[in-house]
Amino acid sequence: MTGLLLFGLVEISAAQSDFIYPIRVPHVQVDPSMNLPDGMPYCRTGSGLRLICYGPSFVRKAYNFPATSTLDGTGQTILIVDAFGSPTIEKDLALFDGVFGIPAPPSFTILCPEDGCPVYDPNDTHHGEVGWTVETSLDVEYAHAMAPGANIVLVVASTSSGNAINSAEARAIKLYPGSIMSQSFGIPEILVHGNNAQLMQAEKNYAAAAQAGITVLASAGDNGATNGFGSANALFPASDPLVLAVGGTEGKPYTNPGTATLSCPASTTCSAGLATFTGPCSSVNGFLTSPCTPVGYGGEQVWNEPFFAPGATTGGAPSLFFPVPAYQDGLGLSSRTTPDVSYNGAIHGGVLVANSSVLGVPVFFIVGGTSAGSPQWAAIIALANQAAGGPLGFLNTAIYKLAQSSAYATDFHDITVGNNQMPGTPVGFNAGTGWDDASGWGTPNVANLIPDLVKCATTSTCP
Repeated sequence: MTGLLLFGLVEISAAQSDFIYPIRVPHVQVDPSMNLPDGMPYCRTGSGLRLICYGPSFVRKAYNFPATSTLDGTGQTILIVDAFGSPTIEKDLALFDGVFGIPAPPSFTILCPEDGCPVYDPNDTHHGEVGWTVETSLDVEYAHAMAPGANIVLVVASTSSGNAINSAEARAIKLYPGSIMSQSFGIPEILVHGNNAQLMQAEKNYAAAAQAGITVLASAGDNGATNGFGSANALFPASDPLVLAVGGTEGKPYTNPGTATLSCPASTTCSAGLATFTGPCSSVNGFLTSPCTPVGYGGEQVWNEPFFAPGATTGGAPSLFFPVPAYQDGLGLSSRTTPDVSYNGAIHGGVLVANSSVLGVPVFFIVGGTSAGSPQWAAIIALANQAAGGPLGFLNTAIYKLAQSSAYATDFHDITVGNNQMPGTPVGFNAGTGWDDASGWGTPNVANLIPDLVKCATTSTCP
């Protein structure tokens, strides 16, 4: 187990109070009159704003996912941990799958607390239960979309308190050894203050997960390097050394929200930032008259969208609690620093998510944030486990070894442009060549990454 650097923290005490994981998922509603999926990659919101929007096929092509006939996550289990869950998640997943032509997962299990799932209360603004339904939809739908052959288990915590989350995870770790666990939530370390009891409970869980061959991931945050405060601090649990921390990117070039128009001629490759596509397709007032065909990767920079601020800038910062883990030796760091890797987190360039809980009727939202990256990286690990013929477990060491090998240029997109200084805050970090604390090692080229990651994790050598 890794140690805690308790900078100014008191000793663990039974009297210490629990903390609550805050939730704010960046999302905007798609105009209900849009004809999905033919509208992609441009959508019009309910307020008339024109935004880039992606369905699974665009993201799969951009990040070079292998064909599902080759790897689809068969035999693997992805644990999606969320507080409260969503009362409509089963029908929302079915709607999502129907619209985007994805087969239902082999199994979809909702693992409730032993005394039953919490009753949905949309008026519970203290815990943000409405926001948790959006989070649940995003996590479940995109973990499934990227690994459609994997079993999905939604692990529902009774509340968003640290203790409830830890209890739900401890139970799931015992029930599902060899799985992959995604956590699209976190708390700024600066808010933990004198209460490290919940951190120690989580640390015990993550150590147990590593022993059980479980890969644990978490989102690095959506509020920049400071999490909205006056000094840099990481988001927990992404900052835990036993967790793979996922930061956020946006398309490059990045167009101004609301100004997007599209006309892509036949047999021409066009770009919407992250993804490239071919025509013929055209847009009138944000509606496509014919669908575009996704073909590949465009470009990326650090996720930082002042248009949607606050809460639209990737996290990434040194930890206040944890020392430098062995896998980050040689990077010149003073403590554990996030993120380790990144993934598309843009709102203008977000993913389309089905949800019926927010408005009481089925609608699609364009959703962004580092919340989108953790479940999709979990799906990538499911594909890698399938390729390896068994669980790879704790992967941070293998990922850092791989990223420092000759395969880095083909297995990752190195993000070298942008910074994670959220508007109105004093601190941020710049992207640069190789690892940086705005984007980690960058985003995946999945088909290239998987065989090399398996080799690094299971042998003594990397490519």
